Amino acid sequence: MTTETLCSDSGFEQALADGRLSDSPRYTVSQRLRSCYHALWYSLGEQLRWSRGVYCEQPVGHISRLSRGQQTRIDLLRRRFDARFEEHCAALTSLKNYDYLDMLDQAWMSYGQPRPVGGVVHDVGASNFWYARALHTFFQPVELTGVEVEGYRIYSNGYSRWDNAQGYVQGLSGTKFLVADYAGYVAPADTIVAWYPFVTPVPVLAWRMPLGLFAPQALFSRLASNLNLGGLFVMVNQGLEEAECAAGFCREAGLLFRSSCQPRALLRARRMPPVISIWSRG
Repeated sequence: MTTETLCSDSGFEQALADGRLSDSPRYTVSQRLRSCYHALWYSLGEQLRWSRGVYCEQPVGHISRLSRGQQTRIDLLRRRFDARFEEHCAALTSLKNYDYLDMLDQAWMSYGQPRPVGGVVHDVGASNFWYARALHTFFQPVELTGVEVEGYRIYSNGYSRWDNAQGYVQGLSGTKFLVADYAGYVAPADTIVAWYPFVTPVPVLAWRMPLGLFAPQALFSRLASNLNLGGLFVMVNQGLEEAECAAGFCREAGLLFRSSCQPRALLRARRMPPVISIWSRG
């Protein structure tokens, strides 16, 4: 399988050259009301900081019902990265970790440079950090920190995001989960990763978050200031339009565009192909 069949970057690069960016958002009354409702629950979660204890998934051992294409690609990833996610996670989580590892691998195949191994890695908007193993496998960091602003959301089983994250980072050296707004988090990093960062207000509300937490300029400014000179910022966006908007925030923050990839062959189906871009400081 060649890089050309996996990735397509011409559309994104042309959009960057054209400078097509989204307008600043204006909130409707409905959006403001929904935001107030989400803000109430967010505030309660922060005050309660509920924890039922560390939640660890039951390892599946073997992922069944894979298509031939999925099995072939996963076997390749296992050999290339010595990865066995199913020995630590449930079936769906294992498949999703292989999917994220695959996306990173495709992005670096398109970039054509050695992947950054070691150093300090930050992940922005980590949710419950279910993909910590994929990041640890790919970057082999000395230190890996997943940062999530809403770390105490409670799931239907009574465990919180915090509980789940503590289970997912178990056994991963130098790895931790931190509840914080990354826009206010000051710490140096060699590599920063953001999977689907909020760059427009609609996804914020869709994920039941208050609009008060939507501050892309502040977030990208912090990303740039935390990144060590020569460090890399890896960003994944939902489709070309969102990637164009996010690129504007990167440029405003002083980051330099290095590469982009729009994977075509994915382990998990998506409504629109993600766009993976790589940026640097200096």
